[in-house]
Amino acid sequence: MPTSTPVRAALLAALILMAGCSQSPQKQTAAPPPPAVTVAKPTKRVVVDQDEYVGRFVAVDSVEVRARVSGYLDRIDFTDGQMVKQGDLLFTLDKRPYQTALDQAVGNLEQARANLAFAETDLARGAQLVRERTITEQTFDQRTQAKRVADATVRAREAAVASARLDLDFTELRAPVAGRIGDRRVSPGNLVTGGTTGNTSMLATIVSMDPIRFEFTFDEASYLRYERLAQGGRDVTSREGSGIVSLKLLDESDFQHQGRMDFVDNVIDRSSGTIRGRAVFSNPDGVFTPGMFGRVRVPGSPSYMAVLVPDAAIGTEQARKYVLVVDADNVVRIKYVTLGQVFDNLRVIKSGLGEDDRVVVNGLMRARPNQKVTPQEEGAPPPTPGTPQAKN
Repeated sequence: MPTSTPVRAALLAALILMAGCSQSPQKQTAAPPPPAVTVAKPTKRVVVDQDEYVGRFVAVDSVEVRARVSGYLDRIDFTDGQMVKQGDLLFTLDKRPYQTALDQAVGNLEQARANLAFAETDLARGAQLVRERTITEQTFDQRTQAKRVADATVRAREAAVASARLDLDFTELRAPVAGRIGDRRVSPGNLVTGGTTGNTSMLATIVSMDPIRFEFTFDEASYLRYERLAQGGRDVTSREGSGIVSLKLLDESDFQHQGRMDFVDNVIDRSSGTIRGRAVFSNPDGVFTPGMFGRVRVPGSPSYMAVLVPDAAIGTEQARKYVLVVDADNVVRIKYVTLGQVFDNLRVIKSGLGEDDRVVVNGLMRARPNQKVTPQEEGAPPPTPGTPQAKN
């Protein structure tokens, strides 16, 4: 029999009811917990701002070795590039002509002294004879003049001997300063032109090595800042050698060499607007070489108490710098700051940050301004599973 309409309607209602009963209720989606970030209060430390400049090393003493007398080069007594001490023998010229000149001068001196002895004896006899009226006073005056001439001749001959001895000594060229000598410019057997004129032969150069100077230039604004500090009794770059500076070479990552300021020029260069400064460094191992580049760090301020945060915690928003802080309600806030220098990966904050602010130092990518976070103090152990968390 065909099913009636009321029966079909009852069956359809039963199927719908069964389908509805077979469906499970939908679960509600739970809100994610606030992201975890690491926070820390700023570090307080006494610091001194540092200014960095590029410069070159220069020798304290630099000497060109030239001969004072002319002659043929007989011997070289050093190795190119070696360290020499003051007074070390470097070059020797042919001594024979100057030894001969000295011997001749000594002979002339002996002859002059003999003439002087005769003139003195003759004058002594004349003094007795003139009293006895045996000789005339004119004759006595002549003997007196002869004695004076002989005395002057002796002094002239003595000067000639001293000059000849100096010329003989000048045939040995010795190091006037201690330092490193360059290569020889003349080989043995060549004629060396000596004297005090400009066409003398240069034989070698010597530069002192320890101590050594480092010269650099800084701008007029920095000079004015240093002078203002000095006038206020806070001289950080003293001309008297009390200003301590540090230096690093091109292949070094840290300013590990310590020196002191000893000179600031008295004129600002009008073409560049800079002034020359100079520091002195000890160089016992001879690593610093004249002409070598380096970077020097000069104190640019007196010491002061600074607030510092990790340099990685600094963010950039176009031209402005900022840090993220967590307030008392665990909400992230943004603070724009003025930066100073970096000390041991910590950045000095000149303004914009308080000493008690909690700065986000880890988890910056998870922190969003005006959103809640779960802060954890830097260095605190992480929460263990099952430990109840503080409610935000």
